[in-house]
Amino acid sequence: MKVLVTGASGYLGRHVLQRLRLRGAEVAVLGRRLPEGFEDLELVQADLLATQDFAPLLKEAGASHLLHLAWYAEYGKYWASPLNLRWVDATLRLLQAFGETGGKHAFAAGTCAEYDWSYGYLREENTPLLPQGLYGTAKDAARRLATALCAAQGVSLAWGHVFYPFGPGEAPKRMLPSLIEVFRGRAPAFGVNTSAFRGMLPVPDAAEAFVHLLAEGSNGVSGRFNICSGQPASIEDVVRTLARLCDADPNPVLALASARAGDPPMLVGDNTRLLATGWRPTQTLAQGLAAQVAAQP
Repeated sequence: MKVLVTGASGYLGRHVLQRLRLRGAEVAVLGRRLPEGFEDLELVQADLLATQDFAPLLKEAGASHLLHLAWYAEYGKYWASPLNLRWVDATLRLLQAFGETGGKHAFAAGTCAEYDWSYGYLREENTPLLPQGLYGTAKDAARRLATALCAAQGVSLAWGHVFYPFGPGEAPKRMLPSLIEVFRGRAPAFGVNTSAFRGMLPVPDAAEAFVHLLAEGSNGVSGRFNICSGQPASIEDVVRTLARLCDADPNPVLALASARAGDPPMLVGDNTRLLATGWRPTQTLAQGLAAQVAAQP
């Protein structure tokens, strides 16, 4: 198979390229530039938000599989950004052109923010969808429209509700990299919701799930999948583990424990559907945290 990847320079995208490389897949990148370390890949150069007609670019790529990760994801801004609306439009035009130029199988990254978070433990088949914020609403709209569009074109589509991928390369302002900076004595302590539970997944396993679902499209695998560990991780335990890995005292952070208004006590996905396709995680939570600490300068 030949895979066309969008969002390749992003946090998840770089890990996806690594998994595709390990599989020996033929890969082309659709975007403005190739990410560092992958300069050997084919580049189909485009600004996805500025491109009006994707068909010539997709004909040039000649890919049978599309792995669409590109979206606005700047930490602290993406949740309410009007750019979410533009990404709905770009996603649909991209998928339409993919089908029109002979594409067969697509995977697109959604979010756990498409769900009703009040349920805590979220299942594809019976948890209601109640999108959170403009980001979640835009992803939900893109999924609904993309599902209908791909069905009409005979393109199989797998959609991933992504839950808390973490690991090397994560944005510095996010919780885990920020905590590592605290425990290394380079930043002041801050409070986190230590009573909460989250379904955290090491990013290499999340990337492998994306690639696995895309490849399984030829075997009839499609629809919605939770990309998650399936296991609730205590944020307090995460804080203590990071502190131990950094030979630091967790108490300055634990003493500032706080929760944001509306922050759900538990947000964990059920991954039964994903496991049924043959995907398996390769890292435990502890191993993933150790890898993140080791990789952070």
